Order: sequence, then structure tokens, then C-alpha cells
Amino acid sequence: MLRPQLWSCMRQGLRGGLSRNGRGWASGAGRKVDVAGIYPPVTTPFTATAEVDYRKLEENLQKLGTFPFRGFVVQGSTGEFPFLTSSERLEVVSRVRQVIPKDKLLLAGSGCESTQATVEMTVSMAQVGADAALVVTPCYYRGRMDSAALIHHYTKATRIGLIVHKTRKQDFQVLAGSAGFLLASYALGGVGGVCALANVLGAQVCQLERLCLTGQWEEAQKLQHRLIEPNSAVTRRFGIPGLKKVMDWFGYYGGPCRAPLQALSPAEEEALRVDFTSNGWL
Repeated sequence: MLRPQLWSCMRQGLRGGLSRNGRGWASGAGRKVDVAGIYPPVTTPFTATAEVDYRKLEENLQKLGTFPFRGFVVQGSTGEFPFLTSSERLEVVSRVRQVIPKDKLLLAGSGCESTQATVEMTVSMAQVGADAALVVTPCYYRGRMDSAALIHHYTKATRIGLIVHKTRKQDFQVLAGSAGFLLASYALGGVGGVCALANVLGAQVCQLERLCLTGQWEEAQKLQHRLIEPNSAVTRRFGIPGLKKVMDWFGYYGGPCRAPLQALSPAEEEALRVDFTSNGWL
């Protein structure tokens, strides 16, 4: 399974497109990028005054870097990208690229409401270190976002025509968009996942990956079952405020969300804690 924003530009350059060098992406013969693996969609830390806390971002990345992730996703929904300014979005990508090892992929959400802004943001993110772009579907003028409008948008922003042409005789890699169905995705031919839960249970999500890749399906099933409720809690039930609260519990910096997102109520926090303690994670 693939989140809507993840299908777009998951191959660097697509052979003849753009390839990243020390200065960003350059035209010329590119190379196929293997995106197989686990990616935590990192959160954006904020201070008590709602400023981006780059120091805490770097500290979180250093801790997450101890796990065998294939790379990191920034500016996904978990990163609260709609609440960031354009300069903040680029600075976050730049800071992440400076901190993570060179062999780790950096997938950056470059989506904006307009096609022109999306193209410009994608190019700018490439220049500061992104390896691939995640482009969310424009939604503000939902009634006008018909097939023709979306095809035009993605053709301009992510060269979808070239993607279809170049991959028509090739394997197409699929990443699961959640740890809740990671095992099912591997069983059906998926190659990895972008999993919010990996921000707090990175070792366990990577363990599930290893069990699937080595065919230890019985053990994988047991672990998958233990991850379903915690995953649901930090995605569908309590969302980003819930994920950030759990990050605080697990020794990372979660901190506050940027308004209009609000902190959990005491009752919600207690229900969140139960989801993790009942499955043996706290």
C-alpha cells in the first residue's frame, strides 16, 4: 500500500532525469535508486514559543541514526509541513541532510497547492540535499481537482509521463505507508515502509522488516500484532500530538505542535499510554 503523496518521485532522476551531486541535482544520465527499507517520517520539533527547534531536530536524528533505517522522510504530514514557512521547509531539509550519513536517503515533501510553487520547492529542496520528492495532491480547490488538473500538476512537478514510460517494463517499488500493515505489504511484494511508529519503536519496526525478509513469518506475525494498536494510536487516533507525546516518553524530543494543533487532553494521554503499556512497550 502507498500513501497518495508517496507514489510520485521515488526514483532519482529516472535514468535521463536529475541526479544529485554535491550542489544538488544536475541534468544528465541519472541512476535508478533502490528505495527498499524503513523510513521514519520525522517530526518537526518546536520550542515553547512555536519556533522550529533545529537543535532538538538534530538530537532526534542522531538517536534515530542508531537504527538501520534506509533513510528519512521530512515534510510529510508527520512533519507538520503545512504549518511551516517556505524558508523553514528548506532549512529543515538542509539541516537533516547535514546530520544524517551520506549513504542514507532523504525523501522530502515538496508539495504545495500551486503547480508552480511545487516545482520551485522541489528544485530548491534538491539543491539543499533531498534525494527524492514526495508531492501531495493539491486539495484546497477540491472541486476543481479533476483528473485533467491532477495529471497536468504531476506532469509539471514530477514528470509523471516519463515515470510511466521508463517503468513500463521495469519493477515498480512500493513502500507501505504505515507500520500497521507492514507485514502484509512485504507478503505482497512491498519493499519497505514509511512508518510514523519508527520514530519511537525504530528497533522493533526494523526487526519486523528483518523477519519478513528472512521468511520468519510466524515471528513476524506476532510482532506485527503487538505493533498494530500503538501504531493506530500515533496515527489515526491521536495523530501528531500523540506521536510527539510518546516521543517524550521514549527519550526523544517530541515537544509541542504548532497551532492550530493542540496538545492531548489528560484523558487522551492516559488512553495513549494504555495502548503502549498493554502491548508491553512501556
